[in-house]
Amino acid sequence: MSLAASLTQASPVRRSRSGLISLWAVQIALAGMFLLAGSPKLLGDPAMVALFDAIGIGQWFRYATGLIEVISALALLVPSFAVFGALALVATMVGAVAVHLFIVGGSAALPAILLVASAVVVWARRHQLLAHFRGSAGELNRSRG
Repeated sequence: MSLAASLTQASPVRRSRSGLISLWAVQIALAGMFLLAGSPKLLGDPAMVALFDAIGIGQWFRYATGLIEVISALALLVPSFAVFGALALVATMVGAVAVHLFIVGGSAALPAILLVASAVVVWARRHQLLAHFRGSAGELNRSRG
């Protein structure tokens, strides 16, 4: 099988028991971290309010970020939604790393670690994304026909 074919396969990936347990351990740890990170944003923790004041976009961005983190954390715990939650967290953590590096300063290590862990989940569940988009394209083509 070619590399391109292996990257775009739509059939479910066979994982060893230890691989599946490891993937779920990462997903559960990420869910816990993002529930703990998103909740203070939604509850108006003074430190979060100050952080988002420093970012300068407005407090609506704090609520949006908190919602993305909490909803994505919950999605990580549902097998059929986990890849979508992880994908949203990858985008969120790219932004968090950029904010730490260029706006508020401080260490970007934790957002970078969470970015890598979220990317691992997306990669491990990529077959679900491919199957979803292939299914959507098939539905679109059928509705036109």
